[in-house]
Amino acid sequence: MGLLDDKVVLVGGGSQGVGAAVARAAVRAGAVVAVSGRRTGPGEALVAELTEAGGKALFVRADLADPEQAKGSVARTVEEFGRIDCLVNSAGLTSRGTLLDTTPELFDAHVAINLKAPFFTMQAAVADMVAREAPGTIVNIITSSAHGGQPFLAPYVAAKAGLIGLTRNAAHAHRWDRIRINGLNIGWTATEGEDATQRAFHAAGDDWRDRAAARLPMGTLGQPDEIADCVVFLLSDRSGVVTGSVIDWDQNVLGALD
Repeated sequence: MGLLDDKVVLVGGGSQGVGAAVARAAVRAGAVVAVSGRRTGPGEALVAELTEAGGKALFVRADLADPEQAKGSVARTVEEFGRIDCLVNSAGLTSRGTLLDTTPELFDAHVAINLKAPFFTMQAAVADMVAREAPGTIVNIITSSAHGGQPFLAPYVAAKAGLIGLTRNAAHAHRWDRIRINGLNIGWTATEGEDATQRAFHAAGDDWRDRAAARLPMGTLGQPDEIADCVVFLLSDRSGVVTGSVIDWDQNVLGALD
């Protein structure tokens, strides 16, 4: 039996990167999966891949920066599968900005994707669970940078740090509903989005992954499939009673100094 047999899982922002890896891992674990995202091409391609592998999957086109579309992704999942048991908020905006050069527009864009989107997606998912008097699980993909981060990530850090607080607040609020809500502070991860960011903002060449890995303790960037396995565990009953935890999934020990 799989860890998520017969569970209905929605992966927000799941058409690529960590979200896509979570969708694949959830299907392997026995779940029915809905994936939301802005881009129809990658989303439908992923669903076709999951279906060909024997899974049952749905793509929901949604711009999660719009709260109505964020909530609508939950409504569409419930319409198709009858309920939502698990939610993963994996969408993220990582465009650069410092305290001095971040515009209000850039700040608002980070809040919209990195904080407001998970807030209202969680709101809709928890409402379905509470209405059914059913337990559920939620995992928010956050970032180790939320502890402080680099100077060029000011609006990203501000929004993601807010998501840490939201994760704990919602977990506390709904613990008696048996809805468990946890988060992962992931470190530097090898994804399509990170590749685009490195090239766009840091003039990175084709060897940037190798150069980055050489500077890391384990000699490699974080891998989406490994993160996905941890997410599936947290979504499943095997993670027991754990709720309100924000786990630092990273190879650097925060707070330690050489």
